[in-house]
Amino acid sequence: MKKEIICIVCPMGCHLNVEYAQKTVLSIGGNRCKLGLEYAEKESFNPERTLTTTVKVTNGHLPLVSVRTSKPVSKKLIFKTMALLSKVMVEAPILIGDKIVENLFDTKANIIATKNISFKKRST
Repeated sequence: MKKEIICIVCPMGCHLNVEYAQKTVLSIGGNRCKLGLEYAEKESFNPERTLTTTVKVTNGHLPLVSVRTSKPVSKKLIFKTMALLSKVMVEAPILIGDKIVENLFDTKANIIATKNISFKKRST
């Protein structure tokens, strides 16, 4: 089988031509650096993405905190992760880098906060 993918590892955006059979890459062409070779192989059989989204916050100056995966996870887990995170609620204060979910589905990836959220100031 043949597949054309665009490499997203560096700004060059090479058009990679991947030829493969079952779970084996037979050839890769079109790359201008060796990073494209690794990307094409991984993207052909187990594509991964860094997920960015938000999680609900209680007692915070904002109702949501932005979060992301600490490393790329399989695209197959994206919808499962979104379903999990839709049920998660964290308590303020939250600091950038705080772990919101640890070892997401045994991937060794964490969901981490990407914004500081302080306590909501009470009106007097």
